Amino acid sequence: MKLLVTGGAGYLGSEVCRLAEERGFEVLAGRFRREPPHGRPVALDVRDADAVERLVMRLGPDAVIHTAYVQHGPEMHETIVRGSHAVAAAAHRAGARLLHLSTDLVFDGEQGAPYAEADEPRPIMAYGAAKLEAEQLVARVHPHATLVRTSLLYGQPGPQEALALRDGAELYTDEIRCPTRVEDLASALLELIPLEQAGPLHVAAPGAVSRYELARALRAAAGADPDGVRGVPSPRDGRARNVALDSSKAAEMLGRALRGVGRSA
Repeated sequence: MKLLVTGGAGYLGSEVCRLAEERGFEVLAGRFRREPPHGRPVALDVRDADAVERLVMRLGPDAVIHTAYVQHGPEMHETIVRGSHAVAAAAHRAGARLLHLSTDLVFDGEQGAPYAEADEPRPIMAYGAAKLEAEQLVARVHPHATLVRTSLLYGQPGPQEALALRDGAELYTDEIRCPTRVEDLASALLELIPLEQAGPLHVAAPGAVSRYELARALRAAAGADPDGVRGVPSPRDGRARNVALDSSKAAEMLGRALRGVGRSA
């Protein structure tokens, strides 16, 4: 199977490429500013719809996993919304299976977690709003796409580990997510390719913990003192609190739940 991964040099995208290569996929790793460590690099700026369509039609992937995104800054909306629309439209025209990555932050965190796929998204953060707009566009132009909502990723040296190991860092005690090991999510995405699932699918570990609890767990795993970080309440406005996801549907499809840190962390 020929697989195109957008954001092939990113935290999740590079792990998807690595595992896909190990499993015998022909991997095309989308490259923008950084060189992907795995797969065959292909130049790809998802914001350029014409270039995306030309590339996808020329390469003819059987499946596309769209992980490319920008979390903040002036390029965020264009990359997430316009880029997702371009990738989905090109994948649909090429007849390629599409797994589109989204986020738990499409929810406001105030409606009673854990959130199931049928719950109404109500983002309160700009990033979540852009991701929801992208979901809606993707569903419109590629009706059979799977919209994979996930949570914080950890497990390889990355942003969560760097933050946790910063002595004296302040982490929120009331911002609840479902941290998921990046290699587990990457594996799940590959396993979902042959399965028929259109629309939203929550794919995250079942354990819901605070950012503070996650940091303590990551410090302990690295041999650092868990008490080296401080727990503080989040600001009252502008942040989603408890956006824990109900991923039972994905667990049933995959035959297992993904690993997480758990409350005992």
